[in-house]
Amino acid sequence: MIENDWLGPLSAEFKKPYYAKLYRFVNDEYRTNTIYPKQKDVFAAYDRTPLANVKVLILGQDPYHEPDQAHGLCFSVNPGIDIPPSLVNIYKELHDDMGCYIPDNGYLVKWADQGVMLLNTVLTVRAHYANSHRGKGWEEFTDATIAALNSQDRPIVYMLWGRPAQQKMAMLNNPKQLVLTAAHPSPLSAYKGFFGCRHFSKANDFLVSNGLTPIDWQIENLKG
Repeated sequence: MIENDWLGPLSAEFKKPYYAKLYRFVNDEYRTNTIYPKQKDVFAAYDRTPLANVKVLILGQDPYHEPDQAHGLCFSVNPGIDIPPSLVNIYKELHDDMGCYIPDNGYLVKWADQGVMLLNTVLTVRAHYANSHRGKGWEEFTDATIAALNSQDRPIVYMLWGRPAQQKMAMLNNPKQLVLTAAHPSPLSAYKGFFGCRHFSKANDFLVSNGLTPIDWQIENLKG
């Protein structure tokens, strides 16, 4: 469960019929199948990045569905796991945009701890079956999350990559906030507008212009 300041705006969701149905479904799935991420990590994006701390929202789709990858933060993988192709391309854009070196890992906790909320629209997935928990209720819950951010009376940057993420644009109408869109960083689409989007420097420029500390996007190497 969520225990920090996200609980206020989201507490009503836990009482709605869709969430009761979702809760039963997810519990049954964990009991009868292999589900990612681990149950303790389902709400990791909320735990790592309290509402009051959110400066940037990066929106993914559903968790990685192969062993030991997903840990509750979109695009991020556990230490020791190969960097997935989309994150490889994110790192390439970071290198070209900000001069960051390409690290030896895909563990993005450093971003989350600085206020970059790494949220998937669907928070669980069955092993080896992408999108297997789509349409079960998570989207309604994460839409409520986005609505809570949109209602904050302060600057926030949204990075919406690919069509599914960009469908959330209709929810985002706060004049104090910045919405950035680009193609998805997947190898299938990165050359169609993700590379060269310069979202990371644009986000930092916006934060600084509003008197906020910019994000240190450099993920450090874990190996010596």
